[in-house]
Formats: sequence, structure tokens, C-alpha cells
Amino acid sequence: MAVQGVLANRLRSLLTMLGITIGVASVIILVAVGHGSAVAVQQRIENLGTNTVTISPGGFGAFGGGGAQRGTQSAAVTLTKKDVKALQDPSAAPDVKSVTPVVEGQSITLTYNGASYSPTQFVGTTPSYAEARKTPVQAGSWFTDGDDAGHNRVILLGQTVVLNLFSGQNPIGQTVKANGIGFVVAGVLESKGANGFSDQDDIAIAPLSTTQDLLTGVSGGLSQIVVEAKSSRRVNAAEAEVTSILTPKHSSGGSATFRVLNQASLLQTTSSTTHTFTVLLATVAAISLLVGGIGVMNIMLVTVTERTREIGIRKAIGARTGDILGQFLTEAVLLSMAGGLLGVAAGLVGGRFKIVGVQPVVQLYSVLLAFAVGVAVGLFFGIYPAKRAATLRPIEALRYE
Repeated sequence: MAVQGVLANRLRSLLTMLGITIGVASVIILVAVGHGSAVAVQQRIENLGTNTVTISPGGFGAFGGGGAQRGTQSAAVTLTKKDVKALQDPSAAPDVKSVTPVVEGQSITLTYNGASYSPTQFVGTTPSYAEARKTPVQAGSWFTDGDDAGHNRVILLGQTVVLNLFSGQNPIGQTVKANGIGFVVAGVLESKGANGFSDQDDIAIAPLSTTQDLLTGVSGGLSQIVVEAKSSRRVNAAEAEVTSILTPKHSSGGSATFRVLNQASLLQTTSSTTHTFTVLLATVAAISLLVGGIGVMNIMLVTVTERTREIGIRKAIGARTGDILGQFLTEAVLLSMAGGLLGVAAGLVGGRFKIVGVQPVVQLYSVLLAFAVGVAVGLFFGIYPAKRAATLRPIEALRYE
């Protein structure tokens, strides 16, 4: 009889289910978007290396007479190869696996056969950069320590640079010019995609010695030092060792004149932020479930009013209060279950498409939870109309018109 009651007004029942459907689908999709965003951010950070500590020049120290604190950034502080050697000392830094010096060339233009392109990043470094920054090659090979020691003019190109310079040609072994200086392409880097607003494939990498000799100069110092810890559990220990080694050499007025970025801490902070973001999205979506439940209660109240005479007849021929209560509760649950199933289907389909540039990752717990809450909401908001129907007095119901 409950099924017959639902099917008697198909359009009204469908519109009632629609509220639950939208609510369930919203919860599934928004939780999937939040989790997909967290996965994307985590992958981007991992592409930079999760076991690394990056040291950059710059900080706030004391300047001026009498050692007064000025709060002016130190522009003269530089990182040098002596710092690299100090950090490579296993007795002073037992948790450090590798130390990679990095210089960044500014306004470097690459040319090949009439085509020219200026990559976002032009990096001079050593072969240890490949492992520390998780930067393998797709074709060709990384340059060697011998290339760096011999000041060889070799270069590695990212996918974006290859696309803009070579137009489908094989770049391996070809000579490109960087600000007019020839470099032989030794390898093409694997694609990493975008990292926020930065294209990680828009990069060229050359030996540190060659880059300093021909493009950046030796006197400018290093742009960064990338320190790789021996394991993810030892990153914080490596950071402490790095700080201990560099602070005596690079400090002013008791303040360090260098910055340290711990990738593991960054990953942990980002994960916490994205979790909060996901919970917020799910909470907003859950409001639509509440609205859908109110819709169920509204329609069930209308149904009770329309079927008052039917209720009176049933009670007059022996139907008990529990029978009437069970019938109308069943109708409410049928509506919410049907809406929940449609919502699950819509959520799973919607999770296959990118939303605002994010590929959603559907979570099983969100599907089960959204469906269960949808049914529970229908049951909760169906109790009052069902109880109202069950408590009608037969004589009043029979004479209702």
C-alpha cells in the first residue's frame, strides 16, 4: 500500500525525491573534489621531493651602529660552495644524504633553428638534483659529475621548452643556444605538469660550473641549496643540523640571514588545510540534505491531509495505530531511499568529470554516509506526518471532506 501511495502521485513523488537526490549527490561530489584537491596538492609537493630541506639566502638581522635592531633585510648575504662542503660533512650532518647547490639564470633565451623561447626556470646544478627534486629524464640521460667538473656545455630540457623549440623533432644531440652560447641537449625531462600557477615542465637545467662560467657569474653566489635527508623520518633532524651549521656563518644580530623550507612540514600543513576544506565542503552540501528532508515532511503532510478519509475507513474496519504509522513511515523512507539511490548514481557520474580544474576522487565512505544520512533524514522528517495520520480519530476522519 505504501508503494501504491507513492506511485499514485508520480510527479509529486519525483519532485520530493529530487531534494534528497541533490543533497546526496552534492555530498559525494564535494567530498570527492576536496579529496581530489588534496591529492593533487600532495603530488605537486612530492614532485619537489618530500625528504628535502631547501635553504635560500635572505633573512632579517641587525644593521647600523651599536647593534640596534633595524628589521632591514640583508641583501649582501650569499650562499657559497663553502656552505655546500660544510653541509656535506657526515660528522656534522649525519642525517643528510645529499647536498645540491643551485643557481638560477635570469632572462635566459634559448634559440634553435630560428625558434626562440625563454623558459621560466633556467637552473644550474649538479647531478644530485635529479634524485633530490625527483626529476628523472624521459629520453636521453642526465649529465654527469664529469660534465660538471669539465664545465661541459650540455643541457636538459623540460617538455614545455621542447614543444616550443623543436616542433615534434627529436631534440637529443641537437645544439641550442642560451643567450647565444651553444649547449648540446643531453636529455628531455619527464613531465611533471603544473604546480599551482607554475609550469614545472617550463625548465632548462645545465651543469652548475658551466652556468656560472657563462651565464650567471661565480661572484653572485648560490640561489639555493637543496639538502636531501636520508629518510622522511629524519627530515626534521636534517633541518636542525643544517641550521646549526649555517647559523654561525650567516647570522646578524642573533638572527639567521637565510631561510629554510622543510618540504615534509609543508606537506603536513597542506594536508591539514585541505582536510578542513573538505569538511567545510561536506557541511555545506549536507545543508541541501536537510532541505530535502523538509521537502519530504511537507509532501507527507499534504498526503495525510488528502487521505484523511481513507485513514478513517481503514481505522473503522480494524487498522491499528501502528499500521497507519508504519504505512506512512514506509512511504517517507521509500521516497528518501529512491532519492538517495539516484543521488549516489549522480554523484558517481559527476565524479568522473573535472570540476574547476580538479579531478574528483570519490570516497567510499562519503557514498555510504550520504546515502545513510539521506534515508535517516527521510525517516526523521516522516515521523511527524505519520504520527499525525495514526492519531486521527476514526469518526472525525470519516466525516472529513
